[in-house]
Amino acid sequence: MKKTLALILSALMLLLTFACAAPAAPAAEATEAPAEATAVEEAATEAPAADDDWSYIQSKGTLVIGITEYAPMNYYDENGTLIGFDTEFAEAACAKLGLTPEFQVIDWDTKELELSSKKIDCIWNGLTVTEERKANMDFTASYLKNQQVVVVLAANADQYSDAASFAGLTVVAEAGSAGAAAIAANMADADFVEVQAQSDALLEVKTGKAAAAVIDLTMANAMTGEGTDYSDLTILPIEMPGEEYAIGFRVGSTATAKLNEVIAAFTTDGTFGSLAEKYELSDLLIK
Repeated sequence: MKKTLALILSALMLLLTFACAAPAAPAAEATEAPAEATAVEEAATEAPAADDDWSYIQSKGTLVIGITEYAPMNYYDENGTLIGFDTEFAEAACAKLGLTPEFQVIDWDTKELELSSKKIDCIWNGLTVTEERKANMDFTASYLKNQQVVVVLAANADQYSDAASFAGLTVVAEAGSAGAAAIAANMADADFVEVQAQSDALLEVKTGKAAAAVIDLTMANAMTGEGTDYSDLTILPIEMPGEEYAIGFRVGSTATAKLNEVIAAFTTDGTFGSLAEKYELSDLLIK
């Protein structure tokens, strides 16, 4: 009987021991969970954010630059080499940032779509800063001044005294350009026709298909007048909107700040001054 009672007591003691020890397991889990959470938090902190555009560009090693072809910003010389103020500016900036520039000709009218879809990384081609465009892209600091100008056949120049003189006449500009916006704002009574490129606008005037073209001053200075292919065209002294050029990146892009650092450096180290002098843009340089 005593042996039986002793065995029963021993069994009860074992059951009590296991019952008391059982809650210890959750306590161990509770102490381990924060360590796992901390590790996840640290990993999240170290990994680049999904919307970090600069990290995305760096990971590729290339900067895909959307352009159109026009002097003196981005154009081909007689040897087929792409040159111009923006071309050399982009090449120098990419060298400073450890990137390879990749220039891609785009349809200017769909530039915002090209940018947001990541077919290009930026627009770097005499891009005018406007409030409307700020809704679809981020702009760097401005680096060149510009203005829209009215270009006509020199032989007809005395026929036009102001913007109102073009009422009912065909006036052309590149689709989606600042020139198109200037026509809408200042020459509303003209018969506006869109063309694919600013160079096409000049050709329309030269061949007599249009009375005038509204294009960038930078291009008009480089491509019209004595010694050019458009020596028979001239710029009218009609007041049009003043503008500024900047580089356009995707909305919220972290690359914008990187290029702003380069712009500040090039402004102080003489890079911009040399480029502006080479391409006869010194008077338009923002200092």
